[in-house]
Amino acid sequence: MDPMQLAGKNILVCGVANRRSVAYHTGQFLQNAQANVVYSVRSEERRESVKDLLGSSPVLVCDVEYPEQIEQLAVQVAEQVPRLDGIVHSIAFAEFGDSPVPFHETGAEEFLRAVNISCFSLVTLSNALKECLAEDASVVTISISSTRIAAENYGFMAPVKAALDSSLAMLAKSFSQFSRVRFNAVAAGLLRTSASAGIPGYVDSYLFAEQVIPRKEGLQNEEVAQVAAFLISPLSSGINAQSVVVDAGMSVNYFDQDIVRRTLSGEP
Repeated sequence: MDPMQLAGKNILVCGVANRRSVAYHTGQFLQNAQANVVYSVRSEERRESVKDLLGSSPVLVCDVEYPEQIEQLAVQVAEQVPRLDGIVHSIAFAEFGDSPVPFHETGAEEFLRAVNISCFSLVTLSNALKECLAEDASVVTISISSTRIAAENYGFMAPVKAALDSSLAMLAKSFSQFSRVRFNAVAAGLLRTSASAGIPGYVDSYLFAEQVIPRKEGLQNEEVAQVAAFLISPLSSGINAQSVVVDAGMSVNYFDQDIVRRTLSGEP
């Protein structure tokens, strides 16, 4: 049985940090579906730290801040597999410091570095790996459920992710000149990851999200990974240049009657 039509597919998964990473859960789901997964991590130190976690799967090193490392990654991927049927881009970075500053005080260096790592890396990786990609390959990135909500503690990542979302259409269009490669994003709600744990005030936002989500339970990393795997699979062949929101219904429940009642009554 191969319900996801992923058996034998070769997939590059970028961005595993640890067991809590969306990239890790996506890779595991793909492997359980009998896909061949090649992982890419940021540094040699990270490769050592995830070695036992990823078992016998190939783990390559690529820091996307350095174009020469991206080019080398393309060479190494070609040595590992004859073609790539998909890429999972789960890479994001922002340096917030000990406490967030008002958006209008954001420094150019911090902002542009976040754009380079979190957004432009999708463009550079796709370009470097285009010769490795199958004619009908699928590229999936991880975005956020809304870039229109001004959460102060998330700082400048909302406009960075907005740029990432916009890049999907441009990549899909430009790649259509010579292929049928698709580009999509999983627009995830609030998650518990090691990266999010470092954002000042994020835990409070996550706990609030648990109350707003209709099921009163936070979004799980595995739920995002499953949608990413679906978008990688041929089952999603009609989906291109889209951001698929996975937020467990949070976006339709801001006026949850229990929260409204507690707010108006002054209840904790």
